[in-house]
Amino acid sequence: MNPTQPTQFWTEADSSSSCDVLVIGSGAGGAPTAALLAEAGFDVIVVEEGKWVEQGSVAPFSLEQMDQQYRSGGVTVALGLPSIAYTEGRCAGGGTEVNSGLYRRPPGEVIERWRDRWQINELDPDSLLSIATEVEQAIHVTPLPGPASKPSELLRRGAESLGWQFDESPRWMKYPNNDVRQGQRQSMTRTYLPRAAQSGARILTNCRVNKLHMKNTSATSAEVTLGTGKTARISFKYVFVCGGAIQTPAILQRSGLHKNIGNSLAVHPTVKLAARFSEAINIPDDVPVHQVKEFAPDLSFGGSASHAGLMALALLDQWSQFGSAIEQWRNMAIYYAAITSVGRGRVISVPGLKDPIVTYRLTRRDRELLRSGLSRLSLLMLEAGATEVFPSFRDAPIVRGRNDLTQLQNSFNAMKASVMSVHLCSTVAMGENRALCGADSFGKIHDTHNVYVNDASLLPDAPGVNPQASVMAIAIRNIRHFISHEKRNV
Repeated sequence: MNPTQPTQFWTEADSSSSCDVLVIGSGAGGAPTAALLAEAGFDVIVVEEGKWVEQGSVAPFSLEQMDQQYRSGGVTVALGLPSIAYTEGRCAGGGTEVNSGLYRRPPGEVIERWRDRWQINELDPDSLLSIATEVEQAIHVTPLPGPASKPSELLRRGAESLGWQFDESPRWMKYPNNDVRQGQRQSMTRTYLPRAAQSGARILTNCRVNKLHMKNTSATSAEVTLGTGKTARISFKYVFVCGGAIQTPAILQRSGLHKNIGNSLAVHPTVKLAARFSEAINIPDDVPVHQVKEFAPDLSFGGSASHAGLMALALLDQWSQFGSAIEQWRNMAIYYAAITSVGRGRVISVPGLKDPIVTYRLTRRDRELLRSGLSRLSLLMLEAGATEVFPSFRDAPIVRGRNDLTQLQNSFNAMKASVMSVHLCSTVAMGENRALCGADSFGKIHDTHNVYVNDASLLPDAPGVNPQASVMAIAIRNIRHFISHEKRNV
């Protein structure tokens, strides 16, 4: 068997299957969960709503990738004032297949805050960071073996000019012959999912979980819809819901579990701009590795994918004034300002609707951070040598010098901006604080016997950095605890 391919074990004649452990979702939480369980001798089935898409078969950050590997073609929205666009991976490997691959360890002070406020037992920063070291080896976290791209170097140049702190984020990549252009993402379909399959896990793609069937405080089976449209049932002794911060609470709610489920969504809202330079600098299929952390954890700056289609979207809010700039898109790149929001959102599963309704409320403090963030980001681009900066909000001015920054600040309103996020978490917070937490200190849903969560939903709040390292470290911590305590019952 080729371990990079899913095991297709279901036939059209089947109406049911069974296992020790059902893992729902195959991303940064689900894939390590499945691998460690299978390696410990559990009979594991992994179900993934999306399909298996081989790396390299679609261009990174392209419209084709959005169609094949994102939910709803990459266009989903949390309703609010303003609404916040967000993205969800919907494929084998989840978000690890489609994101930029930038890696950030969970900050020690964040782990301590989570432990103390949410009363998470045995959450030790040193132990979690030790697991992070293990993850980094498994997914080959490494800095670039050569020079960064031009958009990344421009970000570094601007920060150096202003005396702002910056660094290079390592990535989970392998670089054959140390060639930056040949980078191979070490996502879940290249790492933990093959490990799971090699140890006997059965992986079923194009399989949507409709709900869990509950008997008293235990789940007994999952009702699923296969890619053919056929409805079937999977029985299990334990279930780990790892569908991400939106789909996990939706599945639990559809199954009748509601206590502190889906009412505490946390995200990193971002605003963006397009910067034009006097030379060709655009790299359509990659993102900058440098990030500016001068104002962290409240505010950070980085670069986004910048192919022509995304560039047009960045200019769209003020198209009447900015639209003509698209002709020089090869001289342009997109950059973002991300904030650590104190606002919160909700995920609400509504009977009759396939996907949940998602809402989010920015606080006044969040709105002001977005304003100052976009202004500081514009200054950063000017110092990097940009000839023109095009902020992404309605009625925005073209920024050509420092004198234009006051007009930008005065005209900015979060209601007029294209606010988005790619970091979603905290919808089933873990811990023993029953007023805040939907799951216990190791991910088991409170007042259930065999229903676990093991993905970004468990993070008590937004960590201020890319959360996938935190997700993977906590998932491995939790699953090892489960194995040590539960294997004797199988």
